[in-house]
Amino acid sequence: MKVLVLGSNGQLGFELMRANWAPGTDVVGLPYPEFDVTRPGDVEKAVATHAPDLLVNATAHTAVDKAESEVDLSFAVNRDGPGAMAAACAARGIPFIHVSTDYVFDGTKDGLYTEDDPINPLGVYGASKAAGEEAVRAATPHHVILRTSWVYSAYGNNFVKTMLRFGKEREEMRVVADQHGSPTAAADLAAAIVQIAGTIGKTGSAAWGTYHLTGSGTTTWHDFAEHIFRRLEERTGKRPRLTAIGTEDYPTPARRPANSRLDCSRAKERLGVTCPPWQESLDRVIDELFTNPPQA
Repeated sequence: MKVLVLGSNGQLGFELMRANWAPGTDVVGLPYPEFDVTRPGDVEKAVATHAPDLLVNATAHTAVDKAESEVDLSFAVNRDGPGAMAAACAARGIPFIHVSTDYVFDGTKDGLYTEDDPINPLGVYGASKAAGEEAVRAATPHHVILRTSWVYSAYGNNFVKTMLRFGKEREEMRVVADQHGSPTAAADLAAAIVQIAGTIGKTGSAAWGTYHLTGSGTTTWHDFAEHIFRRLEERTGKRPRLTAIGTEDYPTPARRPANSRLDCSRAKERLGVTCPPWQESLDRVIDELFTNPPQA
């Protein structure tokens, strides 16, 4: 089986390239800028040149606040790119795995969001990702869309690495405590994609559709930071004072959903994939950052 990963130098792409694929799987990664999803012809060229048995999209414009002023770029990367990938796959009978986000929801629901709940993105990032989902669905029925949340890893830029850096430098941190969600390690998401790919490789098909997949358990950004700082203190003796604040105390260009909690039961039932408790995965990533951090 040959798997093509587009955007192999992002957080998810990096983890996909070092994941534990089945023996005999040929995994080809195209990083930016070698592959630029906004460049005309790059998608068609990549798929035609490498002729994969499965295409995984690990590209995304994830700068939520920048997206408010980079509307065209956000939609080019998050809508047009996935749509072009799905169309190229459809023309060749290639299955397609695409990653989306909790930001397609407005966060007003009391409880876990299911895949059947209506979407209502609050900002450009969420709107562009929602449009990307629709573009994929319109182009090919042979897709798996995975909505995830609060992604982090030892590679790239993310909340965990930012908190560790600030925790070493600052005496006090103020972190939002009224936004709820599930931290998701990129390595866990990659492992799930590997498992789904294995099913496709064996049967030529999967339970196509849209699924939620996040780290198990929920928390707030404040409590997420608290766990990070406990681990920081164990290793360095440093721990900043952590103050809980409300969303209104930390204004940003883009509005965030207050509730990003996703019901992941469908992915378990139909795809057989789950992610570990977020605390376990976080500890593993922090261990890597202190012992053998990737070069990024």
